[in-house]
Amino acid sequence: MSGKTLDKNIKSNSQDMLHGGLFCKMIVFALPLALSSILQQLFNSADVAVVGRFAGDDALAAVGANVANVGIFVNLIVGASAGPNVIVANLIGQDNKKEAEKAVHTTIMLAIIGGLLLSCLGMIISEPMLVLTNTPKEVMDMAELYLRIYLLGIPFIMIFNFGAAIIRSKGDTKHPLYIMIASGITNVILNLIFVIACKMDVAGVALATLISNILAAVLIIVLLVKDDDFLHLDFRKLHIDKMYLGKIIKVGLPAGLQGMVFSLSNIFIQSGINNLGKDTVAASSVALNFEYFTYDISSAFAQTTVTYTSQNFGAGNYKRCSKIYRIAMTEGIVFTALLSIIFTIWARPLSAIYTTKEAVIDIALIRMYHVMSLEALTATYEVSAAALRSIGYQIVPSVLTVLGTVGFRIIWMCTIFKQSHTFKTLMNVYPASWIFTGIMVVSAYLILWKKVWVRHGYVSD
Repeated sequence: MSGKTLDKNIKSNSQDMLHGGLFCKMIVFALPLALSSILQQLFNSADVAVVGRFAGDDALAAVGANVANVGIFVNLIVGASAGPNVIVANLIGQDNKKEAEKAVHTTIMLAIIGGLLLSCLGMIISEPMLVLTNTPKEVMDMAELYLRIYLLGIPFIMIFNFGAAIIRSKGDTKHPLYIMIASGITNVILNLIFVIACKMDVAGVALATLISNILAAVLIIVLLVKDDDFLHLDFRKLHIDKMYLGKIIKVGLPAGLQGMVFSLSNIFIQSGINNLGKDTVAASSVALNFEYFTYDISSAFAQTTVTYTSQNFGAGNYKRCSKIYRIAMTEGIVFTALLSIIFTIWARPLSAIYTTKEAVIDIALIRMYHVMSLEALTATYEVSAAALRSIGYQIVPSVLTVLGTVGFRIIWMCTIFKQSHTFKTLMNVYPASWIFTGIMVVSAYLILWKKVWVRHGYVSD
């Protein structure tokens, strides 16, 4: 594809978020975004499926034991990518091309430096993390090998997510999706080659994921270089603009830390899972894949809220911001629920994709019925938190989400789970914490949005 053709395609995939109807536009924006996240999650799912089928239960447990650990880094990066998304989208809403260019170059430079630092930190704490989660001794060496190879890809994961956030800020969710399709296919093919042909077990699936992440990062950079409008990337202009660094950190850091702390709470839960035996660890890993897929729908509508609200807030379209919130909340709940219902109905045959052991499948179904089937509840606090960040409230949603998930789950682990030491009891903490968190964050949005209306001289409808 020529450079001119690519430029034309990029422009044709952008959306006018400031005018016209919202309902269909937001679906068209969100679904490719959800598919991109699902494909990114398929990196780990492909690892789980291949090792479960061709490398045995020990390898499956080793990969599964790392789900929460990997989640800490990935959730930090994905959450932090809200920073460049909000800032660049706001500048596009203001039609400020010169300042958008500064924000773009600062974002990519931050992704490079931040990714390298996170990777180094991960290498240092990889073994303590596995010990903290009570990883079974018989799979400890394999689990650490998988994690260390995976961590080499952190800089590329960060470049892709920050670059994709920039591209989505002008309404293009299709090109990041195309990139994830290419990377996902690469990952699956390499998984099969490394594990089946080369007999590399966990090292093979980790290496396949690393190569796929490198490919995704390279392709997203190519897109930015080819853009000739707001988002053009010129390597000669890569630098850190202090003002935009501060703005990106102000928005992205609370969201990133929220995601990281959210994963830390899952480490406590993973510790409880690991204590229930190797089959339970493997089963939880199987079910968690489908749980992530359904959550990706909810998260996509939250990110849609960020982009749409940021552009319109920057343009002063406050009534439209209010409408965006209502539509995103409705669509997020409905589409997440639909996928959850499909997965719940086909839970057993879907679980069999990852393992042939009936005992593992039976335990996996517990998590799918008790957690994944209610995943639509996450849209209540995800969409509300996204709306709050887009209108200048970064700390409030992070604090409330941490209290509602981390705090609530730790208390549950120390009280209810301690009294009833079963997998079902442990899994029930998820929907209970979602309800609690949703009530708090939705209430905060309603209260603070009224203040925004008053500040700008409007009367809320």
